[in-house]
Amino acid sequence: MATLSKTYSFKSAGATLDSVASNQVAVEPPPIGIRTPMNLGSGTDGLFAMHHRLDDNIADNLRNLLLTNRGERLLDYNFGANLREMVFELGTEEGDAEAIRRISNAISTYMPFLSPDTFESFIETQDENSPQKVGIRVSYTVTGYENKPRQIEVMLSTVS
Repeated sequence: MATLSKTYSFKSAGATLDSVASNQVAVEPPPIGIRTPMNLGSGTDGLFAMHHRLDDNIADNLRNLLLTNRGERLLDYNFGANLREMVFELGTEEGDAEAIRRISNAISTYMPFLSPDTFESFIETQDENSPQKVGIRVSYTVTGYENKPRQIEVMLSTVS
């Protein structure tokens, strides 16, 4: 009686998990939102430059919310924090309190997943011949997403 047998090499058993993991190519996450100001896209972006990270997209949307005055957004008259009209009041106690109130209202209406933490208004001066820059810094956390404090700085105007 004849017996059939086959011989196998251990090297032909396939790749190990470690070797497969080290050979994988990093895949870029899918685009989340359009980056502003709008630019032409490159690579996998498509026509316009896109955000691929959620925290970058949220910061961009918050910047747009803070820089928009009421009436500037088509089909949504109330969108925005309406801060430019009070740029000369920033730095005073009453002006900062009003800015905080406006920012809180805008965030609670349009970005309720954000929790604003601190507010700071500032005026930058280079020298006596250059214009002053008026801006604000808002620190916030994204509820339910990393709960890591983040900060955004927005320049509201240059006063000459």
